[in-house]
Amino acid sequence: MGFGKNASVSSENGQAEGGAEGAPPEQLALIRESVRRANAPRAKPRTWRGAALAKELPVARVLVDKGVLHLDRYFDYAVPEELDAQAQPGVRVRVRFGAGRHRVREGRREGGGLIDGFLIERRAESDYSGPLAALAQVVSPERVLSEELLGLARAVADRYAGSLADVLQLAVPPRSARAERRPSPAPLPPPAPPGPGPWTRYERGAAFLESLAAGGAPRAVWNALPGPRWSEELARAVAATLASGRGALVVLPDGRAVARVDAALTALLGEGRHAVLTADAGPEKRYAQWLAVRRGSVRAVVGTRAAMFAPVRDLGLVALWDDGDDSHSEPHAPQPHAREVLLLRAAHDRCGFLLGGVACTVEAAQLVETGWARPLVAAREQVRAAAPLVRTVGDGDLARDEAARAARLPTLAWQAAREGLRHGPVLVQVPRRGYVPRLACAACRTPARCRHCSGPLEAHESRGEVRCGWCGREEGGWHCAECGSFRLRAQVVGARRTAEELGRAFPAVPVRTSGREHVLDTVPGTPALVVSTPGAEPVAEGGYAAALLLDGWAMLARPDLRAGEDALRRWLASAALVRPQTEGGTVVVVAEPTLRPVQALVRWDPVGHAVRELAERAELGFPPVSRMAAVSGSGEAVADFLRTVDLPPTAEVLGPVPLPVPAAGRPRRPGAPPPGEHWERALIRVPPGSGAALAGALKAAQAARMARGNGEAVRVRIDPPDIG
Repeated sequence: MGFGKNASVSSENGQAEGGAEGAPPEQLALIRESVRRANAPRAKPRTWRGAALAKELPVARVLVDKGVLHLDRYFDYAVPEELDAQAQPGVRVRVRFGAGRHRVREGRREGGGLIDGFLIERRAESDYSGPLAALAQVVSPERVLSEELLGLARAVADRYAGSLADVLQLAVPPRSARAERRPSPAPLPPPAPPGPGPWTRYERGAAFLESLAAGGAPRAVWNALPGPRWSEELARAVAATLASGRGALVVLPDGRAVARVDAALTALLGEGRHAVLTADAGPEKRYAQWLAVRRGSVRAVVGTRAAMFAPVRDLGLVALWDDGDDSHSEPHAPQPHAREVLLLRAAHDRCGFLLGGVACTVEAAQLVETGWARPLVAAREQVRAAAPLVRTVGDGDLARDEAARAARLPTLAWQAAREGLRHGPVLVQVPRRGYVPRLACAACRTPARCRHCSGPLEAHESRGEVRCGWCGREEGGWHCAECGSFRLRAQVVGARRTAEELGRAFPAVPVRTSGREHVLDTVPGTPALVVSTPGAEPVAEGGYAAALLLDGWAMLARPDLRAGEDALRRWLASAALVRPQTEGGTVVVVAEPTLRPVQALVRWDPVGHAVRELAERAELGFPPVSRMAAVSGSGEAVADFLRTVDLPPTAEVLGPVPLPVPAAGRPRRPGAPPPGEHWERALIRVPPGSGAALAGALKAAQAARMARGNGEAVRVRIDPPDIG
């Protein structure tokens, strides 16, 4: 069986021979041969079984659902007459395909099996002169892949050095036949433009909405004020876009945020004007909602990460909330980030762009610094009126605090909690979930390590039991190698352990926990202690009376380029749930007050922090000013890859260096080595303007390795999030 060649193959120019006077004999012979081939009649498309073909456009160009780079191209198939009507561009099809080369011999096909794919286009002829395999089946006549979505997916694949098939797996949800048979509702007429509402709190807020309602494409980085009104502000931006007769797309980090914007949109516009796309809805319901958007029945979409590819018609606005949240980074190949995908959509569709959040990432600051987007901020008077009072507890305060030495709750935090409980609930943020804490020396805070494997020591629930977190050995006679002390203290105490300690300190107050196993959405406005891990903080009715941000140094000490930015973002997210200072709202952060993220929290100045971080990264050549890629695998595989890849002249290779070996039974981060394997990682950095060349070179080298089929695999990731 033959299945055609890549669409990029071009034919020779038939006029070449006329201007070849005086050419060398070898060159003249080559020119004549190319002209002869160009003028030779092409064979009509035929199948190896000789089935009747479609009378018009009998060739189908198909993208097979094979997410490997050396097959990242289109293949030609013949269209049988019986499938002519259904085989339209954008439909799902099934075709014969195999890993090896396919030929027709004596009427039999060698190798190959049925595989899914998308029909890209119909053509009158194929570049391949041999017999074409026929389309095996049109899975559904529903045209799920539009030209716009295909172009977006190709742009994302090129940016992240990935395959088009992998991106389309993220962009097009799995099919549900029952959902396809269900008719979509008729589209509603555009609503009336909404009033500015809470957008008047921002200096250019009302003008931003007016521009959207008038059909404009404003681009803004929005630093939202603390409090719960951000969901209403997003809803009004969507409503203004719908009023112009265009569509809108909002991407949020989790289902709780989606539910808040969904409720705000329903309250503002009523039912039926927007679709909600989340994984929690289930495959059939989600696909039905996606089809309603694809068919044009619904013009607005609110969803989580996968909604970044939603096929909204006449797109007028793309909006992203809290772009620093890890949930916006797709863990599956090619691992795109929602922010970058929406930036591509804004550029390709020439639509409005809104990047919002209580915090501000370095990437957001860069959009403003380059002039691509305008800042959308409130005056300092508005910020002071909406923000709570922030107080700090540093190392010097802890050293002088008898209560802090005896327990992990400093006196200032204990007093703030006691006062807050008189007026409402108090939020307590801890950096990690669960019960088991890591241990350190109580005198000098040196991390406690196992004598056998140097793994971290942990305290378990059973009293007096200290075990290694890597090898599991029990440690009975530990002493500090630095100062000789025999006393241990918890480095970071989990949410459950903190809840127990607070329950003993405030015996008459109910204690609630919110974390990965059980995340609370809301809590009543009555006095209670709410212990939460970052990102799982529930919203309190009327706001929290106080918040305690414990173990801040643990987040700041992470060996990560984004440690300070991420700690500030998590603190701001919790502090934004607290009542304003005018209503008695107080936040206590246990971290050194001289550190830049802590100072930014005290002043409530996330934009200033991001601008300073951006300036420092520009000096050091760190992302996002530069573009960076990570290549990881065994040492031999990484070295071989670096020898063969044709990098741009401006590229700089850093490393390779060994990656930490993850402990067995621990959650594995994307890109981390499998448990027990020793990997290395090299970072490749290029200056601005060379990102596309870097991605193209990495993709070509990876495709060549896969085509050869020899050697160990390496993992390539553009814009790795965990640069130390």
